[in-house]
Amino acid sequence: MGILEGKVVVVTGAGGGIGRAEALLLAEEGARVVVNDLGGARDGVGVGDAAANKVVAEIRAAGGEAIANFDTVATLEGAQRIIASAVEAFGRLDVLINNAGILRDKSLLKLTEELWDSVIAVHLKGTFLCTQAAAKQLIAQGEGGRIVNTTSVSGMLGNFGQANYAAAKAGVYGLTRTAAIELQKHRITVNALAPIAKTRMTDDLPMFQGIDTLTPEHIAPAALFLASPLCADRTGHVLAVSGSRMYAYKVVESKGKFKDGNEVWTASEIAANWDAIAKV
Repeated sequence: MGILEGKVVVVTGAGGGIGRAEALLLAEEGARVVVNDLGGARDGVGVGDAAANKVVAEIRAAGGEAIANFDTVATLEGAQRIIASAVEAFGRLDVLINNAGILRDKSLLKLTEELWDSVIAVHLKGTFLCTQAAAKQLIAQGEGGRIVNTTSVSGMLGNFGQANYAAAKAGVYGLTRTAAIELQKHRITVNALAPIAKTRMTDDLPMFQGIDTLTPEHIAPAALFLASPLCADRTGHVLAVSGSRMYAYKVVESKGKFKDGNEVWTASEIAANWDAIAKV
């Protein structure tokens, strides 16, 4: 018996790459899976049902249960339909994995409003909308549940040419932390993955050229852990995966420095004491 036996899981953006690997592994572990994918190109253009249907066929061929969903995560109606499809097909929801994403990279000075809005809409707004819809369903069921978001190294550390993507993924981190606090009383854990993997979205990026060890299959077990009882009551964490390396991201506060007598700092004093102020 798999560790997700009988659980119902929604994986967004599961038509390829990391989402596909996650859907396949979770189904192997007994989950009934909603494979969501809009079916567009990596920049979000276009729609189609082939990608999601192919993953569903793979799951069913291996003896698992799955259905396809082709709604966008970037609208309220789409997000609600994604969650509703799980309830309609399998009677409930237990886990949501927010994985859907697009890339529209441009350096800051060349970035247009449309490129900004489209990436924010899928990554950040989509994660919010699907999380909200899933949380409402999980609370109505009264049995707790798990939400796994997808942030990024770009969101945690920044990356050249990805101002829109990094801002969206940093927002996902903040959303994860806040949702974890608010939903804890409902026994809903909310964690995030920060994956590094060679997929259709990243295949032509310089850092992935000639590298074949950073696969989506390295990421899927981390998603399985966060989606399963093995995660226990851990919530609000960012679990990072880069090939065989597993690590965690944390926002760290420096020790800081007090000024004698509770006086107001001057800018010159901040400059003079910077090393002590910033020391972790």
